[in-house]
Amino acid sequence: MNATRDDDALNWAGDDDPTLAPGGTGRAAPETTSLPEGWTTPKKDAAPTDIAADADKTESDGAAASSAALVGVGILAGMYLLYSIGWFIGVSRLARSTVLTSGDPVADFMTSLGGWLAVAAPVIWFGATFWLTLSRPRARWVWLLIGAVVLIPVPFLLGSGLPG
Repeated sequence: MNATRDDDALNWAGDDDPTLAPGGTGRAAPETTSLPEGWTTPKKDAAPTDIAADADKTESDGAAASSAALVGVGILAGMYLLYSIGWFIGVSRLARSTVLTSGDPVADFMTSLGGWLAVAAPVIWFGATFWLTLSRPRARWVWLLIGAVVLIPVPFLLGSGLPG
């Protein structure tokens, strides 16, 4: 290291400021603010009031709860995505089988539409649950859990439509 600071590679303007020196005696002048009449500044060593302590406790508890809720919702979102994939595989198996070729164009269209709606149902349920329960987190959990049971891709699980 060089003996003088001017020869250092990293010399920045304001490095000589005494408030930046570690353990330095220079202090920046405190800003003076004028408060309305009857107001006082809190003392540095004053103990927090009960309201402030409760607010800090509630805030930290809420952060932990919201983190757990976020992880839980993420797990359920993954389940719903897997449900959509399962419905897609199950519907495509049924469409390849000879059971669904009836020869009637209206029946074939309705069967195809029902299949696509079955694939989209988990995504629609998840989105509608979130949108309709923005202010009610408990109701959101209830409806997401109900959907996790109701929307199970039964054709995929049972393996229906497979030849053999």
